[in-house]
Amino acid sequence: MLRKFWPAGLWAIIILLLTGLPGSYFPVEKTFWDWIEPDKLVHLSIFGVLVFLILFGFREQYFRSKKRYQFGIVSVIITSLYGMLTEILQLYVFIGRDGSRFDFYADTIGALLGWLIFFVVYQKKIRQFPHPKG
Repeated sequence: MLRKFWPAGLWAIIILLLTGLPGSYFPVEKTFWDWIEPDKLVHLSIFGVLVFLILFGFREQYFRSKKRYQFGIVSVIITSLYGMLTEILQLYVFIGRDGSRFDFYADTIGALLGWLIFFVVYQKKIRQFPHPKG
């Protein structure tokens, strides 16, 4: 069963590596996007992808379960906690990085968006498997 989650596990490792890079490693340029803080968009994206990949690993159980929303909630919680962990590591462990509660908020919102996107992408498939009785 764990082999279905290798994309999510690989993506989680990539997130950890990216969040561990020193802040000065990323070039700073003054552009239009600086006004809307593009790092928040990055947080939304990478944690949204993580939830999507976790739910993709659960897809068989998700489609056939009458409690499919629990899979989404658990995936969002796992991803949010992982986002919190990366922010704590940035604050106390990674050199040249600063943890931020606003980045954590962006991680959590990204996780929710990932669940929403999964739901929308697989809406037709979900309709094929109505909730089982019982």
